[in-house]
Amino acid sequence: MATATTREPPGAAQVQALLAGAGIRVNGTAPHDIRIHDPAVYQRLLSDWSLGLGEAYMDAQWDCPRPDEFCHRLLRADLERQVRGQARWTLALAILRSRLVNLQAPQRAFQVAEQHYDIGNDVFSAMLDSQMTYSCGYWEHASDLEQAQAHKLDMICRKLELAPGERLLDVGCGWGSLAAWAARHYGADVVGITVSREQQALAQTRCRDLPVEIRLADYRELQGNFDKIASVGMFEHVGPRNYRTYFETLSRLLRDQGLVLLHTIGSHVTTARTEPWIQKYIFPNGKLPSAAEMTAALEDRFLLEDWHNFGPDYDRTLMAWLHNFDAAWPRLGSRYDERFRRMWRYYLCSCAGYFRSRKGQLWQLVLSKRGRGRSYRSWRPQSS
Repeated sequence: MATATTREPPGAAQVQALLAGAGIRVNGTAPHDIRIHDPAVYQRLLSDWSLGLGEAYMDAQWDCPRPDEFCHRLLRADLERQVRGQARWTLALAILRSRLVNLQAPQRAFQVAEQHYDIGNDVFSAMLDSQMTYSCGYWEHASDLEQAQAHKLDMICRKLELAPGERLLDVGCGWGSLAAWAARHYGADVVGITVSREQQALAQTRCRDLPVEIRLADYRELQGNFDKIASVGMFEHVGPRNYRTYFETLSRLLRDQGLVLLHTIGSHVTTARTEPWIQKYIFPNGKLPSAAEMTAALEDRFLLEDWHNFGPDYDRTLMAWLHNFDAAWPRLGSRYDERFRRMWRYYLCSCAGYFRSRKGQLWQLVLSKRGRGRSYRSWRPQSS
């Protein structure tokens, strides 16, 4: 009697072979192995690759004990380069769109706030440290998230040589953590700008007793002069078509003896697009710069005084945020649904995997004008 054979779902063999190249087994037992709950996952990956993978996770079609390590292995193996068929066309269309459209034009400047930063301060206050610092912490001498963010804020002020009475511009001020730190600990007068109404309202409350002004504004609208400028976690929203405008704006605003500190995520290579799932669900119109793109835009505008890379610290920061988010979910779950929970966890885990793969970098640049009269000495925190 002939034995019935079980047919694999369409696309299963191709996807399994791809994942095997990253050391990942389908329905395996390792923490980084993927558990398939719905065979439709295979076609979603072959059609849309990373976008399909993220959406399928949001829809609970697959799971993994350690999504961060799963994503790390995918990225370390550069599987995207091996994708063929419809998924390759999807990636090509994303590249074409970024080349034809200025995704970070002024009329789009507030979209990222509407989709991401304004989702609800309760999510961010539960996830972040007590100062609500939404950027990479500095972990070299820190034992927890609170210390890592305090060390980062202090490092920024020290690198800027911030002095009492100086006027500091905080471009992309978030919920006011750096503005409050600079005013409270260094005696600076601070103007912070954000494109998020939720951030502006809470930052104003948190800084109400300090010499801090929080404005709702796009960087291109700014006027005036400042002794020092900090831009932390905002350059990722500027876009290559606007890099020169961005640095020209900072140069116009900065006094001749001043300094700029630019803190940004960077890509290990120049790429024409943003990761599709992140673009659609987390940071619309975002684009990570490469070192080549940044240095080209800086020429004839600023001198590069210092370049500090501590990319692995973002992996640790994201995992700390994930721990806080998971711990807070019992009280957040009354407002947000399960699909949101899975979306947010995938965001944090996939980004942690990105930095763990070393494709993602975290850079702090210190910039000055040629007219600055004295030399600059690079500063790093010392162990206590």
